[in-house]
Amino acid sequence: VVRSVHEAAPGVPVFVIDDYSSDRTASVAEQAGADVVRLPVYLGLGGCVQTGYKLALELGFDYVIRLDGDGQHEALDVPRILDALQSTGSDVVIGSRFIGDNGPMHERQTSRTRFIGIALLRRLLAPITGSAIHDPTSGLIGVNRRGLEVFAREFPLAWPEIGVLAMLRRHDLRFREISCRMH
Repeated sequence: VVRSVHEAAPGVPVFVIDDYSSDRTASVAEQAGADVVRLPVYLGLGGCVQTGYKLALELGFDYVIRLDGDGQHEALDVPRILDALQSTGSDVVIGSRFIGDNGPMHERQTSRTRFIGIALLRRLLAPITGSAIHDPTSGLIGVNRRGLEVFAREFPLAWPEIGVLAMLRRHDLRFREISCRMH
């Protein structure tokens, strides 16, 4: 994942937050060219993501693209997320596997149980966010400085993908989804 991001976005710093793993995540990420933050205790996904946002804010970044490390996201979409942040004025850009040309294909490839869960989340979140979100569990999300300041200060530790979507309206963050490819 680190190498593919370096290829897709040359010169962009890549940080890996190692959530107290017992495998070789940190050393493999460093060998691939990432800067690694090793957490001294297990924080879970929400704590990991917020750690990354706090670090990015402290280092003065204006944009952050969060990419899950499981390899299912296409690194070539990282520059597209950044471009959408810069050109649309959105505070948050979500990479969605369920819109655009790949949408119907990914919906067919998703397990029936997961598809039903995502469909229910879509319906539950629409009144909370004020708009439909097609991929509420996406692990490819970009934020600008305004979003970064909010999420560095306040981030849901339990169910972070869903909690952060609920925060969008509360903090008046503008968001959009763009089509992305998933493996």
